[in-house]
Amino acid sequence: MKQTALITGGSRGIGLGIARELAKRGYSLAINGIRPEENITGTLNELRGITDKVIYCRGNIGDPLDRVTILERIKKEFGHLNVLINNAGMAPRQRKDLLEMTGESYDEVMGINLKGPLFLTQAVARWMIELKENDKNFEACIINISSISATVVSVSRGEYCLSKAGMAMMTQLFADRLGEYEIPVFEVRPGVIETDMTAKVKEKYDQLIDQGLCVQKRWGKPEDVGLAVKALVSGHFPYSTGQVVMVDGGLTMQRL
Repeated sequence: MKQTALITGGSRGIGLGIARELAKRGYSLAINGIRPEENITGTLNELRGITDKVIYCRGNIGDPLDRVTILERIKKEFGHLNVLINNAGMAPRQRKDLLEMTGESYDEVMGINLKGPLFLTQAVARWMIELKENDKNFEACIINISSISATVVSVSRGEYCLSKAGMAMMTQLFADRLGEYEIPVFEVRPGVIETDMTAKVKEKYDQLIDQGLCVQKRWGKPEDVGLAVKALVSGHFPYSTGQVVMVDGGLTMQRL
């Protein structure tokens, strides 16, 4: 049975970096995003040139109805799901000091970055358990793409930091709950990665990286995260559920 993966936010940035690497491993892919499919035809065709089956599941994972629609499409097209990559996320629309953060911004960011992935994972986990019970050889895992912001403070985007800290605990919770079913759950924490989300602060981080922010003096690339995910889905870490993989060029190392 061909391995399948759902990658939320998989049509660009880190998600696309992950999709490319899983495509190279021969995975059938369900790519989720919010843009119209006609806007990402080139990306989908690129992936289809690497692996034979790629579908696009448009929808906002923060919306309960969209989550149902996404999973129903995967069930119809593939009949099973081996890997869930919770990657979709957003930064606050406006960076504001913690003392000026609004409830509206908090709700929006937490809805997409934490509540959506939480309940998507809940639904997928139930399905994976069912698939496991019907086939003892069925393999599954869940990977949450978090951020160094789970522990590194940015007072101008507190809602984002809180959402990623919550995802870190979400990883631990599901790792514990799904352990009896041999469904490992991992967290990948990227550092400063060159994507659309970080384009607005490129000059700032160019300077910081040049000044030694990271041990490896370069921006991270989406493929750096993709390679870490590819290693995790390979099955080479069967006894490491709940663990965090840092992809930050050494940024969070304590140094003197």
